[in-house]
Amino acid sequence: MALIHLKPIGIIHSCFKQKFGIPRQSRLAPAATAELVLLPPYNRAEAIKGLEQFSHIWITFIFHQIQSDDWLPTIRPPRLGGKQRLGVFATRSTHRPNPLGLSAVKLEEICVQDSEVYLKLSGVDFLDKTPVVDIKPYLPYADVITDATYGYADQPLDEQCPNKLQILFTADTQQFCADYQKQTGRVLGSLIQQILAQDPRPAYLRNKPVPESEQPRYHGISLWDLNIRWYYSTAGIVVDDIQFVNTDNV
Repeated sequence: MALIHLKPIGIIHSCFKQKFGIPRQSRLAPAATAELVLLPPYNRAEAIKGLEQFSHIWITFIFHQIQSDDWLPTIRPPRLGGKQRLGVFATRSTHRPNPLGLSAVKLEEICVQDSEVYLKLSGVDFLDKTPVVDIKPYLPYADVITDATYGYADQPLDEQCPNKLQILFTADTQQFCADYQKQTGRVLGSLIQQILAQDPRPAYLRNKPVPESEQPRYHGISLWDLNIRWYYSTAGIVVDDIQFVNTDNV
């Protein structure tokens, strides 16, 4: 059998700088944005001619922080609480024989500037610096299967949580989000809400109520040039602190 060597055609520049907190599927966080920059020799305007006619596209990419020999024959899907094993091919786990991912995302804009060609995307679930190996237009008449069944994935993950918590911002973090959006155009507050609505905690913690006497346990994520910290309380998920990663970039 002839071997096929995949060549990256582009690189993703994403708002997600680390794996923790990335939505488990695309389009769960519409405010999550990225740019797909095409690499030579694929950075040619004629290569994307006609793509502007489509609102959504399929992106085939490489899970670049997963080793190719890191695959597992069975997986504990987070949707099942991490307690039940299913075959890897019945899941969308990153631990696969070939570390390929497939996401349908919204195509916001196509930019062509001299020798640079890039696509602005939203609703992404890509880690920053993700290599892309293919782009295809999303075709509703072929890609939407209205009578499809979907087993254990019959509802959004956040709707399965009986102890779903509200997402709360302190006065300082709320103001930071407003100022940051005004400065950059990035809807930071909405993105944080959409990420935390998926409850990125480990599966074994997700359905457990937070004890009233428990000291806050902080969690963090890097988005764009920011570090965001939050904790879980009986009142909800509290976004407590947002700071620039490097204050020289303020």
